[in-house]
Amino acid sequence: MLRGLDISDMLIIDRLELAFQPGLNVLTGETGAGKSILLDSLGFVLGWRGRADLVRQGAAQGEVTAWFDLSADHPARAVLEEAGLPSGDELILRRVNTADGRKTAWVNDRRCSGEVLRALSDTLVELHGQHDDRGLLNPRGHRDILDEFADLAAARSKTRNAWRAAGAARKALAAAEAAMQAIRAEEEYLRHAVAELDALDPQPGEDAALDTQRRLMKAAKEILDNVKRAKQMLGNDGAEGAINDAIKWLEDVAGKADGQLDAPISALSRAMIELDEANESVESALRNLAFNPNELEAVSERFFDIRDLAKKHKKTPDDLPAFADDLRAKLAALDAGDADLAVLTKEKLAAEATYDAAAATLSERRKAAAKRLDKAVMAELAPLKMERAVFRTEIVPDTPGPDGMDAVAFTVATNPGAPSGPLNKIASGGELSRFLLALKVCLTKGQSGLTMIFDEIDRGVGGATADAVGRRLASIAAGGQVLVVTHSPQVAALGAYHWRVEKRVAKGMTTSTVVPLGAPDRVDEIARMLAGDTITDQARAAARALLNV
Repeated sequence: MLRGLDISDMLIIDRLELAFQPGLNVLTGETGAGKSILLDSLGFVLGWRGRADLVRQGAAQGEVTAWFDLSADHPARAVLEEAGLPSGDELILRRVNTADGRKTAWVNDRRCSGEVLRALSDTLVELHGQHDDRGLLNPRGHRDILDEFADLAAARSKTRNAWRAAGAARKALAAAEAAMQAIRAEEEYLRHAVAELDALDPQPGEDAALDTQRRLMKAAKEILDNVKRAKQMLGNDGAEGAINDAIKWLEDVAGKADGQLDAPISALSRAMIELDEANESVESALRNLAFNPNELEAVSERFFDIRDLAKKHKKTPDDLPAFADDLRAKLAALDAGDADLAVLTKEKLAAEATYDAAAATLSERRKAAAKRLDKAVMAELAPLKMERAVFRTEIVPDTPGPDGMDAVAFTVATNPGAPSGPLNKIASGGELSRFLLALKVCLTKGQSGLTMIFDEIDRGVGGATADAVGRRLASIAAGGQVLVVTHSPQVAALGAYHWRVEKRVAKGMTTSTVVPLGAPDRVDEIARMLAGDTITDQARAAARALLNV
């Protein structure tokens, strides 16, 4: 709810501070007094795009501050949170426009962009008038308005979820089809490569093992000759026999040597044990080094086959087993692909059917709600002296999307039998204002906490029709806050709070100011609106009658 507006050096406003209240707030004044400047200034601080020359002549900059009360569940809090701005029960917007056109904005004393201001303004203020392209006259928003009237948030959410699920299913199927197409393009290569790899069946570490084995086998003859000679020197004809003879000779005379030969005999015995172990190891080596010459050829052939295959696939020999597993997995996916595609196709069709059902349900509920809205608006048009007019909510098929498959537009025909068309194309200025008012009355029933601005929405009407307009504005204001700029005394008389916009000239400078009116001043202002410049006793009496005082 808008609580105040502070304006400095904007157009013909020097300094102005206004404190607004809940209920119906009316602003009146002569044509050209500056009522539209108040709306321009409010639109400026809310980030609306408007006229560029806002700074008062001779001033370095213009500034507007607006402050609002926010309820605990006010949607502006979500905008503030998303923008990383502080939030509380009071929201203060401030925006400065320098004489050279630079604009700077603050929200709760934190710098922000114009986009953030506009996002906040969508939750704070609704502007309605003959040139309102942000609200009811904008056909792009009519579907949202109808859905809000019909309380279709849950049905829309269900449709959006179904739309996302169907999109995800289509995306999964498309990705699988693309993957299958890519695999099929290399199927011949895959099957040939896997056959080669399977036939060779290289193992991790085999390349190094084969290389070592091949080198050993190539050097085996020289190794075997030396090992055999070593074996001969270690045997009975060599070291083993010599040590045995030495031990025997020493043992034969040990008893006569008074223990002096015990140590040599013991040492030779230990040497004999070590010699036996060496001999066994040499015999093992001889067995291991024994090979068939054909085996060297086989080992060499496998070694080079693995190296050639690795080079062919631009891999290291040790990477070939994992590479083979990858190719086998691709072939398995290819072989199972048709079944997987069938499953994904079934899931896509099911998701699309779920969306179609949700969208169809949403469409039926919209059509039912459209009939209720049309009936409600038509009931409001009669007291506004438009009983011959026809209001209709048209719903036609549209390209399916997250919010369903309907296009919604509010159309009017000003007379029975006349062709219907968009609100802002068919209705005249006064008719358009009354259509907008009737529609807004129907849309705001049961709502509270709204701040709405009606800019001369009563233009072109008077008498009982103007009184009906005023009573409907008061009805809307009963649940929130309405600011109305009006030239109608009937409307002004129904306001709970009344301000008069005045233009003054002093020392060659024109300024605009706003004066809050008490009971006596309201009588004179409404009398002026009734009689013109010369206020008569009869006009004052008529004003008192309108005010019920």
